[in-house]
Amino acid sequence: MICTSSSFAEYYFLFPLLFPLFAVPSLFRRPNSPYWFAAYTGAHGARLKKSTKKTNRTEALTVLTTLIEAERQAAAGTLTESRARQLISEIVERTSGEAIQFHTCREWLNEWCASKKGATGDRTWLKYDQVCRDFLDHLESRADLSIAAITPKDVRGFRDALRKSGLSVTTVNQTARKVLAAPFFAAQRLGYIQTNPCVAVQSLKDDEDVERDVFTADQVGRLLVAADGDWKGAILAGYFTGLRLKDITELRWESVDLDANLLRTKTKKTGADVTIPLHPDLSAWLSERTRGIGRAPVFPELVGQSGTGRSGLSMQFRQIMQAARVKGRILRKRVKGGHGRTQMSLTFHSLRHSFVSAMANAGVAPELRQKLAGHSDLKSHAIYTHHELESLREAVAKVPGLKK
Repeated sequence: MICTSSSFAEYYFLFPLLFPLFAVPSLFRRPNSPYWFAAYTGAHGARLKKSTKKTNRTEALTVLTTLIEAERQAAAGTLTESRARQLISEIVERTSGEAIQFHTCREWLNEWCASKKGATGDRTWLKYDQVCRDFLDHLESRADLSIAAITPKDVRGFRDALRKSGLSVTTVNQTARKVLAAPFFAAQRLGYIQTNPCVAVQSLKDDEDVERDVFTADQVGRLLVAADGDWKGAILAGYFTGLRLKDITELRWESVDLDANLLRTKTKKTGADVTIPLHPDLSAWLSERTRGIGRAPVFPELVGQSGTGRSGLSMQFRQIMQAARVKGRILRKRVKGGHGRTQMSLTFHSLRHSFVSAMANAGVAPELRQKLAGHSDLKSHAIYTHHELESLREAVAKVPGLKK
């Protein structure tokens, strides 16, 4: 039996002695609210009073009936998350005529990834798909809970697991706070969740005291001997301009002014416009090439190739290093069965370190070094300076020619 009254005060004062003993569910209204309130006994025996957020008594009665059923199942230990979602959906459907769309985390991530296929680039979609699958594997049985049940703790656990697998801090932070956050932002916009669990997860700080190495002039000379074709020019460009590998391989002749001995280009990572004077060694190599017009590539043998992968540009450069017998230190080994890869202290990017460090040791002002290297801010620029280089680096600090 369910009692109803237009006034809680009226209901209470009619039965002042019996009220504490009553377990009869009831509906009542408070003088200052348009909504019906439900009074009922909870699963643990406590008397509960909650607003139904309904102004219609019939609809409020539907809410109260469902609340009572949920409490009864909770008391019996049979109320599952799935059943709770079903009960709530039934309330909404009976009172509004439309059922609520519930999604488990697995259902939503799979649905979101499917919607992105064809709507984004292939590489971007593969990254989304891989991250979502890895996250679902990490969640294990929790992947089949409602997407609203996913917490920042779940994301932090995923973040820490990626770090332990050998991935760099930068990659881990991007995966947990940017890539994984995308499907949750979409769910938030659709009203499936109130907050994005990825937002509350802080980025990791790279507290490892690891200093990457720089190439010596002798090592660069050996690399040039071991390299063939356009790779010779690419190594010279890396050493004498500090440009990143993809900025070099995608360089166009319209960016090269041999008459003024200048190179003008926009970096892909930061979008910075840089103007770099050409070193005589690099200028001489470029002068021997067949000069293209406009958008013609400066390095046609390398343009358009992927930077990663077993046959990518980074692997090709590693093979040149092996042929030249130039070997760096191992900074981080790949974890067996993990996502990470072995990280070395010498890579093509080390040519960029060599370029900036040489200028720093030569006393070039930080602002000028930043402009030449195309860094977006002084903070990111600081990681490339090596003031502690030994006296052997003095020749590199002046960026001497390599012909001798």
